[in-house]
Amino acid sequence: MQIDITQENGKMTIALEGRLDTLTAPQLEAEIQGKLGNVKELIFDFSKVPYISSGGLRILLTAQKIMNKQGSMVVRGACAEIKEIFDVTGFCHILTVE
Repeated sequence: MQIDITQENGKMTIALEGRLDTLTAPQLEAEIQGKLGNVKELIFDFSKVPYISSGGLRILLTAQKIMNKQGSMVVRGACAEIKEIFDVTGFCHILTVE
């Protein structure tokens, strides 16, 4: 998985490329650990993510809980398969998906 993080003026964008699964979720978790403190707007770019597992969902849920206290979070560019996973798991009611 490739992770590209850009940050400016309280806005952080995390662009992912590849599968967000049990093997790659710890890599993403390590990348964002402790970096959300001053973030007011968090954007996950999923336009190049073909699959997400429960490990990836857990990271999104953790990030959403943090951002609920200090700003906003959105998931952009999710493919139909990932949107279906969000629907089936109820994450469509927790996350803002564009």
